[in-house]
Amino acid sequence: QPQVGEVLQRFAERLQPDAIVASGDFTQRAKEEQFRAARAFLDRFPPVPLVVTPGNHDVPLHEVRDRFLAPHALYRKYISEELNTVTTLPGAMIVSIDSTAPRRAIVNGRISRKQIEFARGAFAQADVDALRIVVAHHHFAPPPDFEGADAMPQAKRALDAFTAMRVDLILGGHLHRSYIGNSLDVYPGADREHGVVIVQSGTSTSRRGRAREREKNSFNVLRLRRAEIEVEHYMYFDDVENFETTARYTFYRRGR
Repeated sequence: QPQVGEVLQRFAERLQPDAIVASGDFTQRAKEEQFRAARAFLDRFPPVPLVVTPGNHDVPLHEVRDRFLAPHALYRKYISEELNTVTTLPGAMIVSIDSTAPRRAIVNGRISRKQIEFARGAFAQADVDALRIVVAHHHFAPPPDFEGADAMPQAKRALDAFTAMRVDLILGGHLHRSYIGNSLDVYPGADREHGVVIVQSGTSTSRRGRAREREKNSFNVLRLRRAEIEVEHYMYFDDVENFETTARYTFYRRGR
C-alpha cells in the first residue's frame, strides 16, 4: 500500500530515530523488481543505521534451482551483502541473524549453533552496560493467543543461550501481527530465572496482517534507557489515514 508507506516514512522523518530495524519479508516472492522497489522504499527513510534481516519471502519459492544454489543472491544485491551483522550504537549493540533456511524449510526458519556463537562473540565485545538486542525474522516464542504459530526448532536452546549472553531484547517479524511480551510468557520454569523481552512487528505496509491485526498495518517504536525498555505499538487507521498509538509497554532490565 503506497499511501501507508508514505505515511510511515513521514513518521520516521518526524521521529528521527537513532536506528531503524526492518525484520524481513521485503518482497512477496523474491522477484528482482520487488527487491528493486524495496530498496527504493528503504532509501527514502532518514539516513540513520538500518538493521535488516531476510525473511522467508525474500528467498525464491518456486525457482528451485535458485533456492538451493543462490537463495540470497537478490537480497544481497539490493538489501544487504551480509546476512549476519553487528551494529553498535551509543549504549546498545544489535546482532542481526539470518533465520531463513531455504534448503531445509519453506516457511519456518532455523538458527544454527554457528549463528549462536556469532552472537556470543559479538556480545562479548559489548560494553558491560550496553543494551543487547537480537534481530531475526522468525519467532523464538509463539504468542500465547495465536494458534498455529509454532516457533523455530530449537528455539528454547537459542533463548537459553541468549539469556546467558544477557540479551535484553529480541526483535522479529514473520507472524504478520505484533506480539510484545517476555519469553517467560511461553517458556516458564524454575530453570529459567530471567526471560528476554520479545517484540514482534506486524506488517507495516501490506494488507497481509493476521489474527487481531488482519488486513492492518503496524510497527513498534522502542525507547531504550539504561534501566528500562519502553515499547510503543502503532497501528494504521483508515478513517484518519495515519498511524496512532494503541498500546505502551515498559520492561525493566534485570540488574539495572
